Amino acid sequence: MRFKFTGDIADLSSGIEILSRELGFEVASDGEEVEVIHHCERRIEVRAQQSGLRIAYSEKIHFFRALGLLVEGLQEKSEFEVEEIPQFTMNGPMFDVSQGGAVIRVDVVKTFLRKMALMGLDMIMLYAEDSYDVKEQPYFGYMRGRYSQAEIKELDDYADLFGIEMIPCIQTLSHLEDVLKWESFADLRDDHETMLVGYKRTYEFIEQMIIAAAAPVRTKRIHIGMDEAWKLGLGNYLAQNGYHSKFDIMNEHLKRVLEITEKHGLQPMMWSDMYFRAGSKTGSYYDEQCVIPDEVIQAMPSGVQFVYWDYYHDDESFYLEWIRRHKKFGSTPVFAGGIWNWKGFVLNYGATFASTNAALEACKKEGVTEIFATLWGDDGTECDWFSALLGLQLFAEHGYSQELDIEKLKKRFHFCTGAHYDDFMDIKYVDEIPGIAPENLERYNPSRYLLWQNVTMGLFDKNIRGLKLSEHYTELEKKMETYAARNGQFGSVFEVLRRLCRVLSLKADIGNRITDSYLSGNREELEVIATRELPELSTRVNDLRNYHWERWHEINKPFGWDVIDFRYGALLISLKSAADRISLYLTGKLEHLEELEEERLFFNSEQGLVDCNRYKHMPSATRILQS
Repeated sequence: MRFKFTGDIADLSSGIEILSRELGFEVASDGEEVEVIHHCERRIEVRAQQSGLRIAYSEKIHFFRALGLLVEGLQEKSEFEVEEIPQFTMNGPMFDVSQGGAVIRVDVVKTFLRKMALMGLDMIMLYAEDSYDVKEQPYFGYMRGRYSQAEIKELDDYADLFGIEMIPCIQTLSHLEDVLKWESFADLRDDHETMLVGYKRTYEFIEQMIIAAAAPVRTKRIHIGMDEAWKLGLGNYLAQNGYHSKFDIMNEHLKRVLEITEKHGLQPMMWSDMYFRAGSKTGSYYDEQCVIPDEVIQAMPSGVQFVYWDYYHDDESFYLEWIRRHKKFGSTPVFAGGIWNWKGFVLNYGATFASTNAALEACKKEGVTEIFATLWGDDGTECDWFSALLGLQLFAEHGYSQELDIEKLKKRFHFCTGAHYDDFMDIKYVDEIPGIAPENLERYNPSRYLLWQNVTMGLFDKNIRGLKLSEHYTELEKKMETYAARNGQFGSVFEVLRRLCRVLSLKADIGNRITDSYLSGNREELEVIATRELPELSTRVNDLRNYHWERWHEINKPFGWDVIDFRYGALLISLKSAADRISLYLTGKLEHLEELEEERLFFNSEQGLVDCNRYKHMPSATRILQS
C-alpha cells in the first residue's frame, strides 16, 4: 500500500512515518490519497469509497487508531465505513517498574507505545517508587535501574508523537521500603516503608521527588500514590505525636503534599484505599460495612482526583456500588483495573476478562471517563511483559464501544500485534491445572510454587497429590511449542512458558514420588530419581533459566535479575542436595532421610490448590529466606 495524506496532518507526520513501518505501507507523493479531517466531535470516522479514502478524528490518538482501522479494512475489502465513539477520555496501562525490580528498557517501552497507538490507548504510567533520578538523593534508586531524566524525556517525546500522555506515577507516603532502608533516610521513617507525617524534612524530600518526576514530561498531571500505608501513625509518628486517627493523619499529610503540587502547577491524583481502610474495622478496602464519616469527607483537602483500584471482583454490581461511594467524596473517580500478570510466570486471562468486563461496564454506566490498567511487578516480575498485550487490547476495545464485541477484539488483536487471541487466552492453563475451576477466578498460581518449592521438603505436595500434573504439563508443552512458532515477534512469550511446562512435567509430581518411594522402601525407584531424573530436571531448569535470562535482558535493564538468579541458583543447588542425600541413603551412609519422614501437611491448612503470592514462602518453612 502507498498513501498520500492530505488535510489536517501537521502534527501527525512523524507518527505516520513510524507506524507505516508497523503497518507495512509507504508514504509517497504518488500514493492513494487519504483525506484527513480534524473535527470537534468525539467520534472516529474511517471511509473507503470509490471517491477516495477519508479519516475524521478529534483527538490525536484517535487518528492513529483510525489509521490502523483503515489499513485493516483495506486488507479485506475496497469499500467500507467504520464509525466509533470513544467511551473514555483517558485509557491506558500502568507498568510497575519498581516493586519487582524490572525496569523496562526505553526501546521496549517504545514498542508498547507503538502498539498502544494502533489500539487507541492514550495514556501510559510507569509506576516508580524509586526508579527515577532525584539529583539531590544519590541513594534514591541506587543500583535499582532508575530512569534518568533524559530517558523519561525521550519516552515522553516519543509518546507525544501519537497523542499519548505520559503521567508520572510515584509514591509520597508509603511503599518506599527500597528507599527508607538507607540510613540517609532514617529520620524520615514512620516504619520501614512509610514516611513520617508532619516532619519538615519529609516534605522537603517529597518536593524533590515531585519535581524530579514532573520535570521531564509535558503533562501537568501526576499520580502521588498514598496507598497501603498499613501501619500509618503507629511507628515513630506514635512515639513523637501520640495516637491520632488514620483519617486525621491522612488529611494532614495530603494537605501538605497538595500544597507542593499546587506550588508547581500540577494536577494530582491518588489511590483512594486508605480512606476506606480507615473506615473499616478490618482494614479492608472492600469492606461493605465501611463507614467514612461526613465530617472526614468534609475535611478532605480538595484539588485531588481519587483513583478507585479494583481487580478482585467479577460482579458488576460491586463496582457500581464502589464507584458511587467514591462519588460521595465530591467528584467522579478515576478507575484502575488490572491485567493479572503478577502471580508468577503466568498471566491469568480468566480473572482479567471477568474483572475487566464487569468493571468497565460499570464505569460506562456511572460516567467514569478516565480509566487505566495496572500491570504489577510483585515479588520479582517473573511474567513476560508482552503476555499482557491481549489485556491491553481488551481495555482498548472497551474504550471504543458501548458493548464489547469479542469477535472484533479477536480481529483487532491479530491486526495490532500479529498474535492470536486463542493462543494468548491459553496462557492461563499453565496455572489453570486439574483441580481448579474454569477461568481460575480464585487466582491460584500453582506453576509458581511448584517450580520454586524444594523437592524433598515440598510444602505444597499434599495440596497437589493425585492431580496427575505430569500429563497436564507434558500436553501443554506441546501446545506452547506450537504457539511459540506462530505468534511472530511475540512467540517468545510462549517459549518461556514451553520451557516452564517442560520443567513442571517432571518436577510437579516428583516430590510426592520421592516421598512415596522412600516410605515404601522402593530403592530402585529412588535410584532412578537420584541418578537420572534429578540430573535431567537440573538440565531443564538450566534451559528455562538461560532463556529467561535472555528475555529479561532484552526487555528490562539488568537490575533486578539478581533476585531471579538467586531463585534459580537456590533451586539448582537444592536439586543437587536432594540427589546427594538420596544417594548417601542408598549407599548406606545415611540411615534416615528425616525430611522425607516428616508428615506432609496442607499449605496453611488449606486443602486443594492454593494461592501463594510470595516466593519467600515457597522453598522453605524458615523465615530467614526473604529474597
